[in-house]
Amino acid sequence: MKQVFYIRNLACAECAGKIEAGAHRLPGVRSARLNFASGRIALELDDRSAERKVRDGLARLVRQIEPDAELHDAEEHAHAHDHAHPSGILPLIVIGISAAAFAAGWICSAYDLPKPVSTGLFVAVYLLSGWRVLLTAFRHLFTRDLFDENLLMTLATFGAWAVGESAEAAAVMLFFHIGEYFQALAVERSRRSIAELMDIRPDFANLLKDGTVNVVAPEAVEPGDRILVRPGERVPLDGVVRSGSSQLDTAALTGESKPRRINAGDAVLSGTINLSGVLEIEVTARSADSTVSRILAEVENAANRKSKSENFITRFARIYTPAVFGAAILLAVLPPLLAGAAWGVWIYRALVFLVISCPCALVISVPLSFFAGIGGASRRGILFKGGNYLETLASVKAIAFDKTGTLTQGRFEVREVFPAAGADPDRLLELAAHAELSSSHPIAPSLRKAWPGAVDPGRVGAAEEIAGRGIRATVDGSEIRAGSRLLLEEAGIAVPEIRAEGTLIYLAEGTRYLGCVAIADALKPDAVSAMKELRRCGVDRLILLTGDNRETAERVARQLGIDEVRAELLPTGKVACLEEIMKHLKPDEKLAFVGDGINDAPVLSRADVGIAMGGLGSDAAVESADVVLMTDEPSRIAPAIRIARRTLGIVRGNIALALGIKGAVLLAGAFGFVSMWGAVFADVGVTLLAILNALRALGGVKSR
Repeated sequence: MKQVFYIRNLACAECAGKIEAGAHRLPGVRSARLNFASGRIALELDDRSAERKVRDGLARLVRQIEPDAELHDAEEHAHAHDHAHPSGILPLIVIGISAAAFAAGWICSAYDLPKPVSTGLFVAVYLLSGWRVLLTAFRHLFTRDLFDENLLMTLATFGAWAVGESAEAAAVMLFFHIGEYFQALAVERSRRSIAELMDIRPDFANLLKDGTVNVVAPEAVEPGDRILVRPGERVPLDGVVRSGSSQLDTAALTGESKPRRINAGDAVLSGTINLSGVLEIEVTARSADSTVSRILAEVENAANRKSKSENFITRFARIYTPAVFGAAILLAVLPPLLAGAAWGVWIYRALVFLVISCPCALVISVPLSFFAGIGGASRRGILFKGGNYLETLASVKAIAFDKTGTLTQGRFEVREVFPAAGADPDRLLELAAHAELSSSHPIAPSLRKAWPGAVDPGRVGAAEEIAGRGIRATVDGSEIRAGSRLLLEEAGIAVPEIRAEGTLIYLAEGTRYLGCVAIADALKPDAVSAMKELRRCGVDRLILLTGDNRETAERVARQLGIDEVRAELLPTGKVACLEEIMKHLKPDEKLAFVGDGINDAPVLSRADVGIAMGGLGSDAAVESADVVLMTDEPSRIAPAIRIARRTLGIVRGNIALALGIKGAVLLAGAFGFVSMWGAVFADVGVTLLAILNALRALGGVKSR
């Protein structure tokens, strides 16, 4: 079973890694994934009986590793406001007193006042600023997670006291404390920025019962209840409008700037904002199953699907700190032993090495960048289900498309009827309408609409929908086949060659061929511009994979400028084509598949990254795809790629920034060009710069 907790006030990224590793080792835990950016830790437990014990063990672990952090259940987290410790007044008071005492000690030292006075002031500064660091380092001496920033700062400052640099020991702890405060503040502000961006969950619902309106929590409303949504209010639950009309702002879900007109009988989704009229809505889903809850759950779950960059940084941090610690020991010992150099000089340089070694800039900024990118994309109607998929989409060079409902509108019309010799065209349409009565395929409504008479369900017996082929149903006691040429040929029915534009539906009664119906489907308004934008994004190959006939597929491909066409494919045939295409791509090139997320689930799963169109209300789209476009517009694909590439660029920039500056300062420190003061400033400065750079991923991307 799964269990989710949230760790509030978690400002130390390295500590987050240790909490995750420690949670893995708790009895009853199969796996643990902690995302520093969201503070969310997801556990896989052996069974429910271990739930209470695991929670208590995790709470102790969190307190031991990060004393300021607090463990909360998912329900507590959903209803709580995150008051982080950096925003309190007490840390600022401590910093102010410490800074004043340090200034007084420095003045005493500069004017040759009695040394015990300046030393006493420096000791006070050291303990006031660093008592938490010292306590945590002492605790970690008795755990397997020995190497961390607290131990490094403790050893560095102890060494400074040992070589008589009391001012620098106090300064390092003071500036480290100040840096930790601003780092925690920046991390918390980053989380708040992302949380506010995703703050689309309604707070209340106006429940309508017996002619009265009561304000209740959305969780208290059941399917079938009626709610009232006034102008300016957010729709709290999914439902159907029973009375009233209005304009809805859907930007929070779809990124669409243009309001959508809603009338009685139309479906509405939670998270949208009512702009004008009063709406009476019949609720169709509980709060936990509503669209807005599903979206927020997917974004939070996305934090647990770590990208290659995040996994690399996690592994790197585990090796980096012990390696630098070992290098510092060699730096202190080898020059004096091998070259007779002064011990004091090289011990001091080794201590500077320790101060510089904290990997916070990397460990904080990389997950924050991905989380910010995912949060920013979701407000534009683009739902990434993990940082790994965002990273993969950035490398896409080929995209394969389904046709119906993806590039075309999926609203078919019967254009022409081709009855067999001696067959009645009206009888043909009548049988087609009845055979398609139970079908969920987009073609079915057009066939039912084309028959002017009323469809009588009593005339229809058993029906079987055959994926990629059509439907087989009993009408008036006769077996009717309606679908592709292959459906009839498999039953040994001869089918003539018919040339016509559009999708062709062949019909047979028993073993007798009745004729063919030609159905046309128009392109989506933005389909042509979407293909052009993908070319500008550097997508080299555009491929059409469809079950439709070749003539129709090639006509659509010509209109859109698509390079390759594979037509008359079954779902398994699409998977085979996809695998063949993937074999011929370079190792660093990825293939995306774009479909409707219902019939194309196997292909969406097989592609390097599956993109589902029109995720609004479509459970299948959200389940099967890696990226969901919350509208049915193919023009959203290019912005999704640009967001992915922008976010990945920010991640790589942060890695280069942190490693470059750290490496330069480490080298300069080894040769005596950087003091401990400079090392602290460099460490804190790089971390803050990386955090600010990570927040750029929240911004949009410009269309070209």
